[in-house]
Amino acid sequence: MPIFEYACQDCGREFETLVRSHTVPTCPQCHSTQLAKKLSVFATAVPAAEAMPAMAGPCGSCGHPDGPGSCNIH
Repeated sequence: MPIFEYACQDCGREFETLVRSHTVPTCPQCHSTQLAKKLSVFATAVPAAEAMPAMAGPCGSCGHPDGPGSCNIH
């Protein structure tokens, strides 16, 4: 069941709800079905650089998989 975000066109309330197939969502405040689906922005909430920290390689510097000295730094 996907979660969708909506804005009610009658009362203005914004909310998110689980939507099952073949069901029509309603506003939890005024029970209207006049809803505008909003674009979800959860994927852009965290910049990609912060999403996953870089892992150090075997030698602790460049990350070359063959270990220290393979990358000509050590």
